[in-house]
Amino acid sequence: MTRATFSIWRGDRGGGRFEDYQTDVSAGMVVLDAVHQVQAESAGDMAVRWNCKSGKCGSCSAEVNGMPKLMCMTRIDDLDLSQPVKIEPIKAFPLLKDLVTDVSWNYAVKKRIKKFKPRTPDASDGTWRISQQDVDRVQEFRKCIECFLCQDVCHVLREHNKHDEFIGPRFFVYTAALDMHPLDVEDRLEDLKKTDGIGYCNITKCCTVVCPENITITDNAIIPLKERVVDRFYDPLRLLWRKMMGK
Repeated sequence: MTRATFSIWRGDRGGGRFEDYQTDVSAGMVVLDAVHQVQAESAGDMAVRWNCKSGKCGSCSAEVNGMPKLMCMTRIDDLDLSQPVKIEPIKAFPLLKDLVTDVSWNYAVKKRIKKFKPRTPDASDGTWRISQQDVDRVQEFRKCIECFLCQDVCHVLREHNKHDEFIGPRFFVYTAALDMHPLDVEDRLEDLKKTDGIGYCNITKCCTVVCPENITITDNAIIPLKERVVDRFYDPLRLLWRKMMGK
């Protein structure tokens, strides 16, 4: 048993501050355990969002010592307890109270992305024929637990507040899962260019680094979508062809 200090952000939209709490920690504990222990011992009114405590719901996102993490998957043993462990809410979304932020913007964004539109079944037998390789390509994107850590670390949202012009890496992953599906025929490229703001992403790969599901967000989702947008709207031969055809 070790006595540790946790410096936890307390406050709301009107302001707040870090407050230090001491509690006993032991081997095998995670940060969420320590936060719950602090709640039970000395801060019963502290707000924290959580659900599954197994890294599958994405609810307990926070910043631990300056790094966006799932509190339920961050082991106390991996932290330097000689210094206070700093815990604060994610930065890309409005603060509600303490460690809880308002992430409802993400669900509004998701609603406006064009949904799955399957192509016509094969005429021969009325079924859809696809290869396993094509299916496997999009399976990675379906691992997303919507923890929004990738959204939090993205500078376009976090530093520049481009929420009205940029949907963020989580929804580029969602779009890629649809757009790269072998049965989907919906056209989302114009939306990616004009309203989703994919041009703002400068592929720093920070979103990939923080993803708890190890989705290769930048290389496998964002870059291929960028390439499709470039091919459609910026390829000089395509531009010349459209000009010649009056399109």
